[in-house]
Amino acid sequence: MNDDGVRLGLRRVPPPNLDAVGSDAVLEERIRAEIAARGPVTFARYMEIVQYDPERGYYRAADARPGRAGDFLTAPEAHPIFGRAVARQVHEVWQRLGEPASFVVREFGAGTGALAAALLDGLAADGSGLAGRARYRAVEVDGRRLDQLAARLAAAGRTDALEADDGTPITGVVIANEVLDALPLHRVVVRAGRLREVLVGVDPYGRLTDLDGDPSTPALAARLDNEGVHLADDQQAEVCLALDTWIAAAAAGLARGLLLLIDYGYAAAELYDPRRRPRGTLAAYVRHTVHEDPYRHVGRQDLTAHVDVTAVERAAARAGLDRLGLTTQGEFLASLDAGELLVALGEDPTTTVADYLAARSALARMIDPAAMGRFRVMLFGRGLDPGTPLRGLSVRVRRGA
Repeated sequence: MNDDGVRLGLRRVPPPNLDAVGSDAVLEERIRAEIAARGPVTFARYMEIVQYDPERGYYRAADARPGRAGDFLTAPEAHPIFGRAVARQVHEVWQRLGEPASFVVREFGAGTGALAAALLDGLAADGSGLAGRARYRAVEVDGRRLDQLAARLAAAGRTDALEADDGTPITGVVIANEVLDALPLHRVVVRAGRLREVLVGVDPYGRLTDLDGDPSTPALAARLDNEGVHLADDQQAEVCLALDTWIAAAAAGLARGLLLLIDYGYAAAELYDPRRRPRGTLAAYVRHTVHEDPYRHVGRQDLTAHVDVTAVERAAARAGLDRLGLTTQGEFLASLDAGELLVALGEDPTTTVADYLAARSALARMIDPAAMGRFRVMLFGRGLDPGTPLRGLSVRVRRGA
């Protein structure tokens, strides 16, 4: 089992029966047909199909997958206090840029708008001059999510903030919370000192299975070599080459401002440590349960792996962004005084005891270093002074980390 599976609300021990979830037989057959026609496929190709197939992929389902009724719970869905805190970082970026009249928040993987609604509410609650002026652009792989997000903001009276994203460079903040971990990735293994790629094939019984093969691209070995990574014999690992393209595109869409990435991951030296992760970090999430079989619930479970922070930082540098800092989610929320938000909620006469306890419990998990608190918060900028730490880094700076 992946020892780092810490998404909020996760149970480590599978329930007695997940067979009812099943697999998407149509999607499975498409994969088998492609393998029959072309031979074994890379795991990155497999993820492209099962996660993002336009008709049947996991992220194309009618219902959004994150959430209490879904397969995993992210911080924005756990409680609005997360988005309220992030709003403070957004406000500071607006100030640092000279309070421009046009300011946009572009969120990748915006889902049904949990972060958007809380962030906009936070700006208003804090009396920010950006409140009512900020524009929100959501990026989603399925248009139905955008409809749901629009409905959520309309119910909150914030319809005017939402605008269509035409992809043009913005002045503002680009946010991606738990997006990078789901990008299609390659799997590799070392056999007798040679780098091999773990491909997806079909066994004699027609089941999808792992097969060792020659690397599909020299970029896999190059990524590991450039990061000084030397895998041990029989060590398995993941290499996400798609990070480079994703970061380049996100950076190209930022004229001035902040790129804020939040995800679970480590620097390369720690991520690929054979003593800690000899089997890699690939995990599948279904019904708030984690397991290791990527072929168990085809198209109906989320596949993720820990993010290579070193690769992210190098890709951002190539894209012309300044590294503003790296911290943990716990330190980031503490820096933005999330505890103060909790106190204010408790002092609000309209807050019930149950509501307060739910908020306290959610925030505790968000900042707990044994849970989501150790998620990495990566901040990159364009047009922001890298020598002046942002507010979200203040705890890290005080600690001299």
